[in-house]
Amino acid sequence: MEEDLLKQRTQRWIVSLSVLILVGKFLAYYLTNSVGILTDAMESIVNVTAGFISLFSLYVSSKPKDKSHPFGHGKVELISASIEGILIMVAGLLIIYEAIKRLYEPTLISKLDIGILIVTLGGLFNYLMGWYSISIGRKHNSIALIAGGKHLQSDTYSTIGLVLGLTLLYFTKLSWIDSALALIFGSIIVITGVNILRKTVATLMDEADVLVLESMVKAISTHRKDDWIDIHNMKTIKYGSQLFVDCDLTLPWFYNINESHKACDELKVLLTREFSGRVLVSIHSDPCDAKHCEHCKVKGCLYRLEAFREEHELTLTELTQTDEDRNE
Repeated sequence: MEEDLLKQRTQRWIVSLSVLILVGKFLAYYLTNSVGILTDAMESIVNVTAGFISLFSLYVSSKPKDKSHPFGHGKVELISASIEGILIMVAGLLIIYEAIKRLYEPTLISKLDIGILIVTLGGLFNYLMGWYSISIGRKHNSIALIAGGKHLQSDTYSTIGLVLGLTLLYFTKLSWIDSALALIFGSIIVITGVNILRKTVATLMDEADVLVLESMVKAISTHRKDDWIDIHNMKTIKYGSQLFVDCDLTLPWFYNINESHKACDELKVLLTREFSGRVLVSIHSDPCDAKHCEHCKVKGCLYRLEAFREEHELTLTELTQTDEDRNE
């Protein structure tokens, strides 16, 4: 509960500061009439809107499991990130449209020095907010905070380029530079939105998280018990900050129910500890057979048909392979 409240409090601060930055950037646009600054201001609208959506999603995702949602409400964070990606794309396309229009209908730009100062300060605050959001999101495994933080930081990177371009415009007085800046950074904004959408769609489709699986391979290999003869058919599904893991554990065929249960619990404890308690594990136990003997380290086995030769090395491929794949 404290973790969920921290994530919500973090997002509230981000939204509040984003509103102030939005006001500042539109003030800069009003003073300068620069379409380049309008680019930054339009993205700030997206930041604020996406921030409120993320805040709502964090509130919903913190609700406990119930009969209608037995795996919790964590998927709402993915919906939030998807909406944010769409909004970013729309903002980028509108900016590109306005930039093309200004190429053919140039407008007078004034007080650019004040505009540059306001945009620079807004970019600095965005970077700091993005860094904080990503650090909290990674610490507490929040997709919404990480996506929001990356968006804020990408906004900062584009702001740096924008400030350089506006400075060039300030000294050269070439009006087409303003439209060119908007075209460039409008395109960057569209690409950012596409990348966010691509990642959230992959997670919604339960695409395997290779980094998570590699962490599991490392943890299991380091702390492997002698009677964990083989582990395979591992699948992971992410629901917000919760990770659900399902796998098959091969144990000595002569184990009774209590012994099998103990071995499965030891694996559960290991994986839960590895992911700071944010993982729920379901394990199906399989009995060993003759083909496992040469890889089995169980000492004093009365039923061994072959001498131990070497431990069966666990790799990412082995860990995720199904029984059907192995039998092919």
